[in-house]
Amino acid sequence: MSENIAKKDQSASCPKVAILLCTYNGQHFLNAQLDSFSAQTHSSWQVYASDDGSTDTTLQILKERQQKWPDQALEILSGPARGFAANFLSLTCNTDIVADYYAYSDQDDIWDADKLERALGFLQSVPADVPALYCSRSRLVNTENNEIGLSPLFNKKPGFANALMQNIGSGNTMVFNNAARALLVEAGENLPITIHDWWAYILITGCGGLVHYDSHPSIRYRQHQHNLIGMNSSFAARFKRILMLWQGHFKTWNDQHIAALRVLDHRLTPENRQIINNLIEARQKKLISRLILIKRCGFYRQTFLGNLGLIFSAVFNKV
Repeated sequence: MSENIAKKDQSASCPKVAILLCTYNGQHFLNAQLDSFSAQTHSSWQVYASDDGSTDTTLQILKERQQKWPDQALEILSGPARGFAANFLSLTCNTDIVADYYAYSDQDDIWDADKLERALGFLQSVPADVPALYCSRSRLVNTENNEIGLSPLFNKKPGFANALMQNIGSGNTMVFNNAARALLVEAGENLPITIHDWWAYILITGCGGLVHYDSHPSIRYRQHQHNLIGMNSSFAARFKRILMLWQGHFKTWNDQHIAALRVLDHRLTPENRQIINNLIEARQKKLISRLILIKRCGFYRQTFLGNLGLIFSAVFNKV
């Protein structure tokens, strides 16, 4: 039996993963990411590339790879041209895409060969009717793919009270099951949210799903000047986040998340519905009552400094 036939037989018996790839002017790094898909130890996958109006050679690269890969392994779609979050949600909610699991992918990273295998190791242990999401730590690399560090290590358990205050899951590491995908589809693609992966973390935990954060890195996360969202681990980046907090960006994001959650209020667990109600009420209260209600919600971030920032936010009603 040839190697190609053996790989095809293996794919037929394996759960299928839909790789949801969003592209926009990604010509410099896209080929390396596509090569890393080919190198996956889990071989049953199909790429759905949604291009958001590239003006460079991105579409040419995708079409060349489409011809090179067999068995319709790559489908090219047109994005909504409303930014990266809308593009990812358009793919997520496209019910013509049918698979057992779904993996978000940026255009400029490089996946470790066992990324999908590690993700499915967790996801396949979860009952099919339970929403489940895998995410992981990342290796940070520069434009030449030289390692420059690691993303922050989060030790506290993922949960809804954390998700409302902080996103620990980078979308480029996320893989989720059909039960989680069904929640995202029911919520819809035309939501006023800024960051698609944060929304996934909030929605899945809010509806009683399971989130696994893998401390072992699964991708090489490329840091460069054209990144829409980088790792932001420098002191300057942290100061910028504090400034954004003071300017009300965090409160605006919470406005968006609360409004979006109301669409699936009936899917939230009773405990998490109460957390949302307490948060809404707390934002209308004066200082002492506000702090009491927020403490009752049990909100937390992953680090000591992050929790100090959370207290600061509550005091000045920036939550």
